Amino acid sequence: MEQLILFGVFLLLMVMGVPVAFSLGIAALSTAFYMEIPPLIVFQQMSEGVSSFSMIAIPLFIFAGELMMRGGVADKMINFASSLVGHMRGGLGQVNIMSSVFLSGISGSPIADASAIGGIMVPQMVKRGYARSYAVNVTISSAVIALMIPPSPNLILYAIAGSSGISIADLFTAGIVPGLLLALALLFTAYIQAVKKGYPAEPFAGFWFIFQAFIAAIPAILLIFVIFGGVRFGIFTPTESSCIAVLYVFALMIFIYKGSSFRMLIEAVSAAARTTAMVLFIIATAAAFGWFMAFLQIPNMVIDVMSHVSESPYVVMALILVALLLLGTFMDLSPMVIICTPIFLPVAINFGVDPVHFGIVLILAAGIGLYTPPVGTLLFVGCAIGKVGVGEVLRTIWPYYLASLLVLMLVAYVPWFSLWLPALFH
Repeated sequence: MEQLILFGVFLLLMVMGVPVAFSLGIAALSTAFYMEIPPLIVFQQMSEGVSSFSMIAIPLFIFAGELMMRGGVADKMINFASSLVGHMRGGLGQVNIMSSVFLSGISGSPIADASAIGGIMVPQMVKRGYARSYAVNVTISSAVIALMIPPSPNLILYAIAGSSGISIADLFTAGIVPGLLLALALLFTAYIQAVKKGYPAEPFAGFWFIFQAFIAAIPAILLIFVIFGGVRFGIFTPTESSCIAVLYVFALMIFIYKGSSFRMLIEAVSAAARTTAMVLFIIATAAAFGWFMAFLQIPNMVIDVMSHVSESPYVVMALILVALLLLGTFMDLSPMVIICTPIFLPVAINFGVDPVHFGIVLILAAGIGLYTPPVGTLLFVGCAIGKVGVGEVLRTIWPYYLASLLVLMLVAYVPWFSLWLPALFH
């Protein structure tokens, strides 16, 4: 009965349109009242959920992302992406996808990245004659790349929620190949769709233009390698890397790109504070919700149920993927990671799946779920940015969805894609 109240109240509130953070918190409180557990326990778990030292990295990465978007750093990376693929059929669509690769999800939120990149690219694409649905399709599908290529705060969340000694450095390394694989699949899909729609190819600007764009973007691109290399080789921790990211972006803005101003700084701090408050509140309530799941032994129940369904790890993995895709249609990524990790990670380990490999699979599946019809939050954000109806986008997004699912299947069932690069560093 306790399990029914926990999930029943949560799902009922979600259907009623209550924000996910409040739904999680109210469900936890309702279960506490029913079980006659002091409500103080819920608030203690909320506090502990955001008290991890590693959690400091999240607001700092968010702040670094805001600075990049507002201080001219991101523009240089987008210009370099444009010089590489802008001359292809559907060139601006290719630029949109490559921008997600180069920006590498500093904010860690696909919704934030879709808003930032989409806000820049979608109006340009519409002005050049691209259909709004095409512009939105490439924007929201490529935003998921941000979850895979380091630094990704959501991978840090997974390591914290897993509580089984999972290496953040290994997670950062493991996400690179799947992220690039997803990018290639989406680039190919965008090209095929551009050919079908008859979008013209842009003139090739020449290798000298590529070289100039690359030189201008080198300081910004180096941020990815500084953070990844520092964490991977143990020079600094993931938390310290977030501090370095902020300082590095500040230095770029002041001394190289000259894009800083006091007003811009205030806007970046304000936006980062709002996003951080929202994310940490979701994490806090999800932590309380997750404590009740552990207290009620729900992960063990899931293991028993799946063991009775099948003894095959392939079938169990398929069931987990379906569950993650469905959950992603109505939940944001942070609470999904906090809630689903303690449920599904023990199941995966029980069936012989490597925790690092499973982390990449979980993050990728949850990210695709964010734009899975009919309710994906990323889907609605993209439609709002592109000023286009959801129905029109749903009629045209299926090729990108199929390409993403194909990559998900490859990553899920061929661990080599996730594990071979981390193995090189051991």
